Amino acid sequence: MADRDKKGYNLTKMEKIKELMSMKNEDVEFSGALADKDDVEAIRRSEAADERQIKKMDNGWTS
Repeated sequence: MADRDKKGYNLTKMEKIKELMSMKNEDVEFSGALADKDDVEAIRRSEAADERQIKKMDNGWTS
């Protein structure tokens, strides 16, 4: 079992950055022409979450 798999293990800043960047590389197909109201809301929420993560990275991983 890797250290990161143990309960209570805190990721280092570099590990957190790698994890965040790997999450941004998800292969998802999206068509604006086929989007409904829920899809647009999901995109808006996703962009807001990305902004929070970037802000958190800039300010440090204190929380």
